[in-house]
Amino acid sequence: MDTLLLILAILCGLVGMIGSIVPVLPGPPLSFIGLLLARWSGYGNFSDRFLLVWGIVTLAVTVADNFLPVWMTKKGGGSRMAVRGSLAGLLVGMVFFPPFGLILGAFVGAFLGELYHDSRDASKAFRVAFYSFVAFLVGTGAKLIVSAVLLFYIVRSLF
Repeated sequence: MDTLLLILAILCGLVGMIGSIVPVLPGPPLSFIGLLLARWSGYGNFSDRFLLVWGIVTLAVTVADNFLPVWMTKKGGGSRMAVRGSLAGLLVGMVFFPPFGLILGAFVGAFLGELYHDSRDASKAFRVAFYSFVAFLVGTGAKLIVSAVLLFYIVRSLF
């Protein structure tokens, strides 16, 4: 049973890394579940405090990733259409033009969404798209870092 839990822990850690980039998978939460599985397997001697800290970090990154694009798009002067466009562009880019479509799709989607909202101001649409793009990069980067650290601890528990 311990070996099965450890294999599941590693799988959760790896899928968590993928989920840090793919928007439909909850990356850091999956990686954290992997950390818990490693502890329950008996291989990971993680303290309660260690798990609490990483649980809080995981929760904070996950919440921030959900609110950061909306906040940054609004900070750039964007409308709700820009936020929706960014998400739609991200999904279309991910499906049809991976891996670069994921990044460019969010930018183009926000730009087109803002242009749809207000077609008279292309410079504003570009600014909004840039803010949305920065939010995507920051959120994805934070998720990747957290998931990579958690995967490191999962793998390290093997030795």
